[in-house]
Amino acid sequence: MLKQNLQLKLGQKLAPQQIQLMKLIQLHTLEFEEELERELEENPALEKVEDENSEEEYPKADEEYESEGNESIETDFDVDEYLYDDEPSYKTASSNYSADDEEFDNQSLLTEGQTLYDYLLEQIRLSSIDEEDLKIAEYLIGNLDTDGYLRREIKSIVDDLAFSQGVYTTQEKVTDILENYVQKLDPPGVGARDLRECLLLQIEKKVSSDSSVILAGNILRNQFDALANKHYNKILQKYDIDEEDLKGALDEISRLSPKVGGNFDTQTITINQEIIPDFVIQVKDNQVIPTLNNKNAPSLRVSDEYKEILTTYSHDKKSAEHKQAALFIKQKLDAAKWYIDAINQRQNTLLQTITAIVKLQKDYFISGDEKNIRPMILKDVADITGFDISTISRVVKSKYADTPNGIIYLKNLFSDSLTNDDGEEVSTKEIKQHLQEAIDKENKRKPYTDDALVGILKEKGYNIARRTIAKYREQLNIPVARLRKEL
Repeated sequence: MLKQNLQLKLGQKLAPQQIQLMKLIQLHTLEFEEELERELEENPALEKVEDENSEEEYPKADEEYESEGNESIETDFDVDEYLYDDEPSYKTASSNYSADDEEFDNQSLLTEGQTLYDYLLEQIRLSSIDEEDLKIAEYLIGNLDTDGYLRREIKSIVDDLAFSQGVYTTQEKVTDILENYVQKLDPPGVGARDLRECLLLQIEKKVSSDSSVILAGNILRNQFDALANKHYNKILQKYDIDEEDLKGALDEISRLSPKVGGNFDTQTITINQEIIPDFVIQVKDNQVIPTLNNKNAPSLRVSDEYKEILTTYSHDKKSAEHKQAALFIKQKLDAAKWYIDAINQRQNTLLQTITAIVKLQKDYFISGDEKNIRPMILKDVADITGFDISTISRVVKSKYADTPNGIIYLKNLFSDSLTNDDGEEVSTKEIKQHLQEAIDKENKRKPYTDDALVGILKEKGYNIARRTIAKYREQLNIPVARLRKEL
């Protein structure tokens, strides 16, 4: 039996315009420039302004227009509201720079290079190998990763050769081709199945009677675990050598490459893109002045050509063709006016956010010392600006600022806080800085353990648990004391 129920729900939905505004906010300068170019292509009612010197403010798209259906083409909107023949054009950017300011150029460098795969195929096809073995060798080369390693099991490769290539062989045959053909190719170390084999293949290619090279080969062959864990005393006792001999062998090993494929392009074309800062922060007379980098955002305006079409319509309201064209133009002009206003909102949001960050981190921008970074979370900036935390998160995402101390990643300015012995809140970045300095100054023959680092930081007024030290050390990519040990 069918029943009808009346249910009241309270919900919240974002309009398409709000969603697009959020997307615009989180774009960094280069992506924003690409988005503008895309919009210019899709909306003919927008066009670039050649004169960049106008200081006209962005127009507001306050008016809402109700779109009519295609069958009933009624265009009772006011054509004149789109016509501003006697006023300056819409602007989407204003200049915050003088003629002497440095230009931030959007430069891309395209470089062609040979891939590791092509380089190895070129060599194997010139070697004296029969046709069936060549197929197996080529398949092995195709299974190497970008570092030059063969990470797959030989058994899986044998199965794949049978099913996909129609080549029936054995694990022994594939291993033989790998070791006697593929691993003999240049660069030395290619085709290795693990780091030990990669380094060993390289050291064996060095035809030398040098005792350091011979010792390095023996260590890699027989004492790799002791080497990886820096159990140097075990190696000294095993080979009955002194520290100088071991240093010489370690120097030889340190010259070997753990990723022999790293010098080759992973693609035929690689693109190196410069970082374009989204904000420019200047320090003058102990005052920190934040501005937006608008040089990559072209100025836009409503197309004069589309205004003329609407003017024609205003003199001929009986033509069906003009009504159809006018309806289309009305929709494009609505989108253009909103888009210009959205860009204005984006710029205002970015400027208010960077102003709040500068206010909170003024000491750091003046001094450039990371120890002066205050504890700051997204909520702190949201409280100052009045924006939602999610909006602040979008603003700082992938954004950079050009400061007197170099280009910085905005997210690096955010950190949690801890309370020191004096009851003051300090940034975790400050603590990490002290931790890094302590490890940099340690005796590498006897590096500090985590317990020792706890004591060092406690002397500086930071009462931190050992597990917290371990966490910060891992975040700084600093290994444990045993792996920091040097001779």
